[in-house]
Amino acid sequence: MKRSAFSLHATRLAVLALALGPLAGCESLNEWFASDHVDYKDTASAPPLRVPQDLTAGPTNQQYVAPSQNLTLGGAPQRDVTAAGNSVLGVPSAQDPFGMHVEHDGDRRWLVVDGRSPDDLWQPLQDFWQENGFALTTNSPGTGIMLTSWAENRANIPDDWFRRTIGHVIDFAYSSGTRDRFRTLVSRGPNGTVDISITHSGLEEVLAGQDKDTTRWVETPRNPTLEALFLAKLMQKFGLTDAQSKQLLTDAHPASVPAQIVANDGAPTLDLSEPFDRAWLRVGIALDRTNFAVDNQDRDKGIYYVRYVDSTQELKSNGLLGKLFYSSADRKPGPEFMVNVRPEGDGLTQVAVVDANGQVDASQQALRIVSALHAQLN
Repeated sequence: MKRSAFSLHATRLAVLALALGPLAGCESLNEWFASDHVDYKDTASAPPLRVPQDLTAGPTNQQYVAPSQNLTLGGAPQRDVTAAGNSVLGVPSAQDPFGMHVEHDGDRRWLVVDGRSPDDLWQPLQDFWQENGFALTTNSPGTGIMLTSWAENRANIPDDWFRRTIGHVIDFAYSSGTRDRFRTLVSRGPNGTVDISITHSGLEEVLAGQDKDTTRWVETPRNPTLEALFLAKLMQKFGLTDAQSKQLLTDAHPASVPAQIVANDGAPTLDLSEPFDRAWLRVGIALDRTNFAVDNQDRDKGIYYVRYVDSTQELKSNGLLGKLFYSSADRKPGPEFMVNVRPEGDGLTQVAVVDANGQVDASQQALRIVSALHAQLN
């Protein structure tokens, strides 16, 4: 914890003590994940975050539709038994003995599950995030997007003398000053597979002001280690052991193809030397690594609907309390852009920002998106 001064500890606890009454009934902490150093606590114990108005679910695309939660017992996907004795959600084969594998593009990894559709895996994915201490602020099978609430990793809080003497009494008031959330992108892959990527976003509360008497939230870099950790946990949810899931991460299949920027009459595009199915997935993951967040997608048209997102606006500090809520009136959603992924034949795919008429956008904002994608895809 970077904010270790006694005065800051004391002030935070004194202010938070005023909230003991309303917060006394909050849920207990999750079990300690000692081996993985994560112990997430959803921020629902404080005033909840509101979902931005621009993150509404889009029209339902049947290829992403999750099964009804009113299915009778036995309606969940049937598990298959591997040669190693695992009961897994994927369908094992000679090429994939566990019914799943991991692919990577640089430090970006995603899980490929064989023989399933997105609707088969949607409910287990919802259960997975809830079991790991998160609520879902976006849960949209129609777009294949899940977004968790901001949550605190309690394992980041040092077990120092202050916490041992005071923190154990009102432990929820003892904060690490960090928040994490994760976006899950679920899409149908080629040959009857499902691609699942997990993207981390982080915020840290830092001292601000001339006298360092206030705090503000700042964005932190995405953490590929946390992303890999939750991919491993997800594989365990799907039936693998801890050792097997980590081995699949180690043996991840490379899927990297360079992207080239092409200027067509001043309108920038990206060329990828790979088929549409693979390019569609890689572009979606790359967008998730930028500040241009995907809030809708239409695979049939090859369109990702994105807008610029400033995560710090979602966790505004209020003095030293750092309340975890914001007013939608304080945040004006940015303009929406359409990123078009379209096959050009002979294993080539073109990526461009387009306008409402499908014409390549030559604006500076479009160039920013193309440049950000180029950096992520290379």
